[in-house]
Amino acid sequence: MKALTLVFIPVFLVACAGAQVKPIVDMQGVNQAKYDTDLQQCQAYATQQDGAVKSGATDAAIGVAAGALLGLVAGGTGSNIAQAAGVGGIVGGGLGLYQGNKAQENIVMTCLRGRGYKVLN
Repeated sequence: MKALTLVFIPVFLVACAGAQVKPIVDMQGVNQAKYDTDLQQCQAYATQQDGAVKSGATDAAIGVAAGALLGLVAGGTGSNIAQAAGVGGIVGGGLGLYQGNKAQENIVMTCLRGRGYKVLN
C-alpha cells in the first residue's frame, strides 16, 4: 500500500500539467505581451477539459480489474492477485493521465494556431 501511495502521488500531481504546456512558437514578428495573454487564455481553455484526471481514474480502475483477473486466471494467491491488481492500476492510471495531458496540450496548441501563431511542435 505504501508503494502504491508513493507512485500515485507524483502521478496525480502532474495530472493537470498538460494545460500548462508552453509550445514552441515561431516568435518572429510576434508581440510578446499579446502572445503571453493568448497563451494564458488558451491554457485556461485547456483546463476546462478535465479528461486527464477522469481518464487516469477510469483507466486505473480498468487496470486494477484487469490485473486482478490476470492474477486470478494465473492461479495466484490472494496476495499475488492484489499485487497484480496494484500493478494494473498503476499502469492503467499512468496511461490515462498521459492521454488526458496530451489532450490538454493539443487544446493549447490548436487554440494558438487558431489565433494565428506558428506552433512548431
